[in-house]
Amino acid sequence: MTKLGNIDSRQALEAGRRVLEIEARAVRELADRLDASFVRAAEIVFGCKGRVVVSGIGKSGHIARKIASTLASTGTPAFFVHPAEASHGDLGMVTRDDVMIALSNSGESGELLVIVPLIKRMGGKLIAVTGNPNSSLAREADVHLDANVAEEACSLGLAPTASTTAALALGDALAVTLLEARGFGKEDFARSHPGGSLGRRLLTHVHDVMRTGDAVPSVPETASFAEAVREVSKKGMGMTAVTHDAKRVVGIFTDGDLRRALEKGGDVRTMGLGTLMTPNPRFARPEQLAAEAAELMEQYKISQLLVLDANQNLVGALNTHDLMRAKVI
Repeated sequence: MTKLGNIDSRQALEAGRRVLEIEARAVRELADRLDASFVRAAEIVFGCKGRVVVSGIGKSGHIARKIASTLASTGTPAFFVHPAEASHGDLGMVTRDDVMIALSNSGESGELLVIVPLIKRMGGKLIAVTGNPNSSLAREADVHLDANVAEEACSLGLAPTASTTAALALGDALAVTLLEARGFGKEDFARSHPGGSLGRRLLTHVHDVMRTGDAVPSVPETASFAEAVREVSKKGMGMTAVTHDAKRVVGIFTDGDLRRALEKGGDVRTMGLGTLMTPNPRFARPEQLAAEAAELMEQYKISQLLVLDANQNLVGALNTHDLMRAKVI
């Protein structure tokens, strides 16, 4: 059995599990205590004409930053203000139309209590998240959310652990409740995350990545086998659309179609393109999300798609390389 400082590997596992169990229990108990105060807090934030200002000191400050970030990314404009800096000028960022969410496990953090009267005098609403409903901060608040925990996960009972987890979970619960109240959807989320993979997947459409004009491989249905092969080779997409009157797609001729024809035997050079092509091919619409086109390719195990308009006319083409360049996949 290996040693880890003063404990062995078995004790290390026991310690880890104990912490997780204590913190999980704290969140479960928090859920059981949720009451009308939570609904009132959600109503205040939902009706806020300004922004939500989240503040806290020490470990509560780190949790406050995360809550502000989560609110902002889910449709509720919010930012973090350090309470000590607020006393030295940053309070000027707060207006009477704003709502403040103040976090303090004890509810007696001096830095917060200094600025609370100023917020109230300004006319702003105050939501307090504390572990002590009888604390000074809880009494001053328009709404108090009880984040009390039975014990900290720290074996010394000193380091904020279960209490910060409970406060964070409560902030997440508030943010998600507001998200649902606003009808905030995936595209809204993507607009606030344009630099991430989710933003690319939800904001990139087929028309943004498809090839158009002369870059799209296409031959008429009357083309010979040789003409079709030349078009496939020239455009480098491993396929060509087969069209009627240069517009309406009647089929697709791919490298796979050629291989299957060769496996069957016979002289492919003498076969008509209508015999070799795949009729009624899979396709995407230009207005579809590029991610949907990627899912279609994966579902049917294909590496390219034609892009057709509502009249089944050819308007573009794309393959997995185009989607990879756009970082959709």
